Amino acid sequence: MSRPLTARQQHVFDFIVKTMGELGYPPTRAEIAKALGFRSPNAAEEHLRALERKGVIRIIRNTSRGIRLPHQDTPEPAESETNFASEQGLPIIGEVAAGHPILAAEHIDRYCPLPAEYFTPRADYLLRVRGLSMKDAGILEGDLLAVHRTDRVRDGQIVVARLEDEVTVKRFKRQGHQVQLIAENADFAPIDIDLRHQALEIEGVGVGVIRGGNGQALG
Repeated sequence: MSRPLTARQQHVFDFIVKTMGELGYPPTRAEIAKALGFRSPNAAEEHLRALERKGVIRIIRNTSRGIRLPHQDTPEPAESETNFASEQGLPIIGEVAAGHPILAAEHIDRYCPLPAEYFTPRADYLLRVRGLSMKDAGILEGDLLAVHRTDRVRDGQIVVARLEDEVTVKRFKRQGHQVQLIAENADFAPIDIDLRHQALEIEGVGVGVIRGGNGQALG
């Protein structure tokens, strides 16, 4: 460590270590900001960069959870590569409480006895769809969307996104700092996001649909 940490930097570092110990992966900027009372994720980013300059963390660019501790010399699986499926099958996620990780135990309604490898790339969980904003993409109320957990996303992909405390399924489009989350239903306007001022987290990309949650999988 080149210089001692300020009290605020120590709080951020302690929260990172605590989160990694409890959940197995690091927090996002938005989670740090919320937990420590920062006004925006940008303030958390500034503290992370200071911690990196002082040598207590490493930042992996362009990922929402790209924080590593220096002793992690061997490559760790990214959060997107972690196997969240259990021997019971894929967890089915129902209502998502505000501010809670999407795979928190209280969100899991039950398990579907379908192998993760049925989908390509492999699915990590099934999200129960609510509403008809994606009906023209064949994703209907009550369907289960198979989701590969990753924060790496390309234009045109269907994503599970967390905007503030709301989780939504939309098609992703980005140009610079501007992101649009686009519905596949003319009755719904696009959601416009300025990443300089708003926190957006990608919880994963859609890799298939189970119609009506009845086990009929559509790749």
